[in-house]
Amino acid sequence: MHEQFAEDLALLAMGSLEGDERMTLEKHLESCSACRQELEALRGDTALFALSTSGPQPPQRAKQRLMSAIEAESRSRTVGVSKQRRFPWWAPLGWATAAAMALGVFWFWRQSDHLASEMARMQQESSARQAELEQAREVVATLTAKDAVVVPVAAPNAPPQPQGKAIYRRDSARLIFVASNMPPLPSQKAFELWLIPVEGAPIPAGVFKPDAHGTAVMVHPALPAGVVAKAFAITVEPEGGSSTPTMPIVMMGAGS
Repeated sequence: MHEQFAEDLALLAMGSLEGDERMTLEKHLESCSACRQELEALRGDTALFALSTSGPQPPQRAKQRLMSAIEAESRSRTVGVSKQRRFPWWAPLGWATAAAMALGVFWFWRQSDHLASEMARMQQESSARQAELEQAREVVATLTAKDAVVVPVAAPNAPPQPQGKAIYRRDSARLIFVASNMPPLPSQKAFELWLIPVEGAPIPAGVFKPDAHGTAVMVHPALPAGVVAKAFAITVEPEGGSSTPTMPIVMMGAGS
Protein backbone atom coordinates (compact mmCIF):
# COMPACT_ATOMS: atom_id res chain seq x y z
CA MET A 1 0.00 0.00 0.00
CA HIS A 2 1.17 3.54 -0.76
CA GLU A 3 1.46 5.42 2.53
CA GLN A 4 0.46 8.78 1.00
CA PHE A 5 -3.01 7.36 0.42
CA ALA A 6 -3.45 5.76 3.87
CA GLU A 7 -5.54 8.57 5.32
CA ASP A 8 -7.68 8.96 2.20
CA LEU A 9 -8.33 5.20 2.09
CA ALA A 10 -9.66 5.30 5.65
CA LEU A 11 -11.86 8.28 4.83
CA LEU A 12 -13.15 6.62 1.66
CA ALA A 13 -14.00 3.48 3.64
CA MET A 14 -16.05 5.62 6.06
CA GLY A 15 -17.78 7.48 3.19
CA SER A 16 -16.42 10.94 4.04
CA LEU A 17 -13.94 11.46 1.22
CA GLU A 18 -15.21 13.93 -1.38
CA GLY A 19 -14.07 16.22 -4.14
CA ASP A 20 -10.72 16.09 -5.92
CA GLU A 21 -9.16 13.80 -3.28
CA ARG A 22 -11.79 11.15 -3.97
CA MET A 23 -11.30 11.41 -7.73
CA THR A 24 -7.51 11.17 -7.34
CA LEU A 25 -7.74 8.14 -5.06
CA GLU A 26 -10.27 6.33 -7.25
CA LYS A 27 -8.01 6.84 -10.28
CA HIS A 28 -5.06 5.47 -8.28
CA LEU A 29 -7.10 2.42 -7.18
CA GLU A 30 -7.66 1.47 -10.81
CA SER A 31 -3.95 0.54 -11.13
CA CYS A 32 -2.96 -0.33 -7.55
CA SER A 33 -4.08 -3.73 -6.23
CA ALA A 34 -2.38 -3.19 -2.85
CA CYS A 35 -4.45 -0.07 -2.12
CA ARG A 36 -7.59 -1.83 -3.34
CA GLN A 37 -6.96 -4.66 -0.87
CA GLU A 38 -6.37 -2.16 1.92
CA LEU A 39 -9.64 -0.36 1.05
CA GLU A 40 -11.60 -3.60 1.20
CA ALA A 41 -10.00 -4.44 4.54
CA LEU A 42 -10.90 -1.00 5.93
CA ARG A 43 -14.50 -1.35 4.68
CA GLY A 44 -14.73 -4.71 6.41
CA ASP A 45 -13.37 -3.15 9.58
CA THR A 46 -15.97 -0.37 9.29
CA ALA A 47 -18.80 -2.90 9.04
CA LEU A 48 -17.53 -4.86 12.03
CA PHE A 49 -17.09 -1.69 14.05
CA ALA A 50 -20.68 -0.62 13.26
CA LEU A 51 -21.97 -3.90 14.68
CA SER A 52 -19.97 -3.66 17.90
CA THR A 53 -22.85 -2.08 19.87
CA SER A 54 -25.33 -4.91 19.23
CA GLY A 55 -23.44 -7.93 17.90
CA PRO A 56 -20.22 -9.82 18.53
CA GLN A 57 -17.14 -7.78 19.35
CA PRO A 58 -15.09 -7.06 16.17
CA PRO A 59 -11.40 -7.93 16.06
CA GLN A 60 -9.31 -5.50 18.08
CA ARG A 61 -7.17 -4.90 14.97
CA ALA A 62 -10.19 -3.57 13.04
CA LYS A 63 -11.13 -1.20 15.82
CA GLN A 64 -7.57 0.02 16.20
CA ARG A 65 -7.17 0.66 12.45
CA LEU A 66 -10.34 2.75 12.34
CA MET A 67 -9.52 4.68 15.48
CA SER A 68 -6.05 5.42 14.12
CA ALA A 69 -7.54 6.66 10.85
CA ILE A 70 -9.98 8.92 12.70
CA GLU A 71 -7.20 10.21 14.95
CA ALA A 72 -5.01 10.96 11.94
CA GLU A 73 -7.89 12.89 10.34
CA SER A 74 -8.32 14.91 13.55
CA ARG A 75 -4.61 15.76 13.66
CA SER A 76 -4.63 16.84 10.03
CA ARG A 77 -7.27 19.48 10.88
CA THR A 78 -5.52 20.85 13.94
CA VAL A 79 -2.15 21.36 12.25
CA GLY A 80 -3.72 23.32 9.38
CA VAL A 81 -3.09 20.96 6.47
CA SER A 82 -3.79 22.81 3.23
CA LYS A 83 -6.32 20.29 1.98
CA GLN A 84 -9.90 21.30 1.44
CA ARG A 85 -11.86 21.08 4.68
CA ARG A 86 -13.70 17.83 5.03
CA PHE A 87 -16.90 17.28 6.97
CA PRO A 88 -17.45 13.96 8.74
CA TRP A 89 -19.80 11.54 7.04
CA TRP A 90 -22.30 11.92 9.87
CA ALA A 91 -22.63 15.71 9.49
CA PRO A 92 -25.58 15.56 7.08
CA LEU A 93 -27.52 13.44 9.56
CA GLY A 94 -28.46 16.53 11.56
CA TRP A 95 -30.12 18.06 8.52
CA ALA A 96 -31.71 14.72 7.62
CA THR A 97 -33.15 14.42 11.11
CA ALA A 98 -34.51 17.97 10.98
CA ALA A 99 -36.05 17.29 7.57
CA ALA A 100 -37.61 14.06 8.81
CA MET A 101 -39.06 15.88 11.83
CA ALA A 102 -40.45 18.60 9.58
CA LEU A 103 -42.06 16.02 7.33
CA GLY A 104 -43.46 14.25 10.37
CA VAL A 105 -44.97 17.46 11.74
CA PHE A 106 -46.45 18.27 8.33
CA TRP A 107 -47.92 14.77 8.05
CA PHE A 108 -49.52 14.96 11.50
CA TRP A 109 -50.83 18.44 10.70
CA ARG A 110 -52.42 17.15 7.51
CA GLN A 111 -53.87 14.16 9.36
CA SER A 112 -55.27 16.34 12.13
CA ASP A 113 -56.79 18.67 9.56
CA HIS A 114 -58.35 15.68 7.78
CA LEU A 115 -59.63 14.26 11.04
CA ALA A 116 -61.14 17.62 12.01
CA SER A 117 -62.92 17.83 8.64
CA GLU A 118 -64.14 14.25 8.99
CA MET A 119 -65.45 14.92 12.50
CA ALA A 120 -67.23 18.07 11.30
CA ARG A 121 -68.81 16.12 8.42
CA MET A 122 -69.96 13.35 10.77
CA GLN A 123 -71.36 15.93 13.18
CA GLN A 124 -73.32 17.58 10.37
CA GLU A 125 -74.67 14.20 9.25
CA SER A 126 -75.60 13.37 12.83
CA SER A 127 -77.39 16.71 13.22
CA ALA A 128 -79.25 16.19 9.95
CA ARG A 129 -80.34 12.68 10.99
CA GLN A 130 -81.38 13.98 14.38
CA ALA A 131 -83.51 16.64 12.69
CA GLU A 132 -85.07 14.03 10.38
CA LEU A 133 -85.81 11.80 13.37
CA GLU A 134 -87.38 14.69 15.24
CA GLN A 135 -89.52 15.57 12.23
CA ALA A 136 -90.60 11.94 11.89
CA ARG A 137 -91.62 11.92 15.55
CA GLU A 138 -93.68 15.05 15.05
CA VAL A 139 -95.36 13.52 11.99
CA VAL A 140 -96.29 10.41 13.98
CA ALA A 141 -97.50 12.58 16.85
CA THR A 142 -99.70 14.57 14.47
CA LEU A 143 -101.11 11.49 12.73
CA THR A 144 -101.95 9.73 16.01
CA ALA A 145 -103.07 12.74 18.09
CA LYS A 146 -106.58 12.48 19.53
CA ASP A 147 -107.26 16.13 18.81
CA ALA A 148 -106.21 15.91 15.13
CA VAL A 149 -108.94 16.93 12.69
CA VAL A 150 -108.96 15.08 9.35
CA VAL A 151 -110.36 17.16 6.50
CA PRO A 152 -110.82 15.60 3.03
CA VAL A 153 -110.12 18.10 0.24
CA ALA A 154 -111.39 17.28 -3.26
CA ALA A 155 -112.31 18.71 -6.62
CA PRO A 156 -115.77 17.90 -8.00
CA ASN A 157 -116.41 16.47 -11.44
CA ALA A 158 -112.78 16.12 -12.57
CA PRO A 159 -111.83 12.49 -13.41
CA PRO A 160 -109.50 11.14 -12.20
CA GLN A 161 -110.59 13.14 -9.23
CA PRO A 162 -107.83 15.02 -7.38
CA GLN A 163 -107.92 14.18 -3.72
CA GLY A 164 -106.26 15.58 -0.66
CA LYS A 165 -106.32 15.18 3.08
CA ALA A 166 -105.35 17.75 5.70
CA ILE A 167 -104.50 16.48 9.22
CA TYR A 168 -104.55 19.50 11.47
CA ARG A 169 -103.82 20.09 15.17
CA ARG A 170 -105.06 23.50 16.18
CA ASP A 171 -103.33 23.95 19.54
CA SER A 172 -99.85 23.03 18.30
CA ALA A 173 -100.37 24.48 14.77
CA ARG A 174 -99.27 21.19 13.22
CA LEU A 175 -100.49 20.34 9.71
CA ILE A 176 -99.79 17.43 7.38
CA PHE A 177 -101.27 17.54 3.89
CA VAL A 178 -101.16 14.74 1.32
CA ALA A 179 -102.63 14.83 -2.18
CA SER A 180 -103.00 12.45 -5.14
CA ASN A 181 -104.16 12.63 -8.76
CA MET A 182 -103.22 16.30 -8.89
CA PRO A 183 -103.34 17.75 -12.43
CA PRO A 184 -100.28 19.23 -14.19
CA LEU A 185 -99.57 22.90 -13.56
CA PRO A 186 -98.95 25.70 -16.02
CA SER A 187 -95.40 27.01 -16.28
CA GLN A 188 -94.20 29.04 -13.26
CA LYS A 189 -97.31 28.11 -11.28
CA ALA A 190 -97.83 26.12 -8.08
CA PHE A 191 -100.68 24.97 -5.87
CA GLU A 192 -101.21 26.85 -2.61
CA LEU A 193 -103.07 25.46 0.38
CA TRP A 194 -105.19 27.83 2.46
CA LEU A 195 -106.49 27.49 5.99
CA ILE A 196 -109.91 29.15 6.11
CA PRO A 197 -110.52 30.22 9.72
CA VAL A 198 -113.90 30.66 11.38
CA GLU A 199 -113.13 34.36 11.55
CA GLY A 200 -110.75 36.43 9.49
CA ALA A 201 -108.99 36.15 6.13
CA PRO A 202 -107.62 32.91 4.63
CA ILE A 203 -104.16 31.97 5.97
CA PRO A 204 -101.48 30.70 3.54
CA ALA A 205 -100.59 27.13 4.55
CA GLY A 206 -97.86 26.27 2.05
CA VAL A 207 -97.01 26.10 -1.65
CA PHE A 208 -96.45 22.74 -3.36
CA LYS A 209 -95.98 21.09 -6.74
CA PRO A 210 -97.02 17.48 -7.35
CA ASP A 211 -94.61 14.94 -8.78
CA ALA A 212 -95.00 13.16 -12.15
CA HIS A 213 -97.64 10.87 -10.61
CA GLY A 214 -99.70 13.76 -9.25
CA THR A 215 -98.65 13.14 -5.65
CA ALA A 216 -97.69 15.82 -3.15
CA VAL A 217 -96.91 16.00 0.58
CA MET A 218 -96.48 18.98 2.92
CA VAL A 219 -95.35 18.61 6.53
CA HIS A 220 -95.77 21.25 9.20
CA PRO A 221 -95.91 24.52 7.27
CA ALA A 222 -95.63 27.68 9.38
CA LEU A 223 -99.04 28.47 10.88
CA PRO A 224 -100.26 30.49 13.85
CA ALA A 225 -101.32 28.40 16.84
CA GLY A 226 -104.89 28.18 18.12
CA VAL A 227 -106.69 28.94 14.83
CA VAL A 228 -109.94 27.05 14.38
CA ALA A 229 -110.11 25.72 10.82
CA LYS A 230 -113.46 26.17 9.12
CA ALA A 231 -112.12 24.71 5.86
CA PHE A 232 -109.05 24.12 3.71
CA ALA A 233 -108.84 25.26 0.10
CA ILE A 234 -106.40 25.03 -2.80
CA THR A 235 -105.76 27.59 -5.52
CA VAL A 236 -103.28 27.96 -8.37
CA GLU A 237 -100.76 30.70 -7.61
CA PRO A 238 -97.32 31.94 -8.74
CA GLU A 239 -94.46 29.67 -7.68
CA GLY A 240 -93.56 31.98 -4.80
CA GLY A 241 -97.13 31.90 -3.42
CA SER A 242 -99.64 34.65 -2.73
CA SER A 243 -100.86 36.46 0.37
CA THR A 244 -104.51 36.20 -0.73
CA PRO A 245 -106.18 33.42 -2.79
CA THR A 246 -106.48 33.84 -6.55
CA MET A 247 -109.81 32.63 -7.79
CA PRO A 248 -111.07 30.13 -8.68
CA ILE A 249 -110.68 27.69 -5.82
CA VAL A 250 -109.80 24.34 -7.42
CA MET A 251 -110.20 22.12 -4.32
CA MET A 252 -111.89 22.59 -0.97
CA GLY A 253 -112.81 20.67 2.15
CA ALA A 254 -114.78 21.75 5.20
CA GLY A 255 -113.55 21.18 8.73
CA SER A 256 -115.65 19.32 11.29
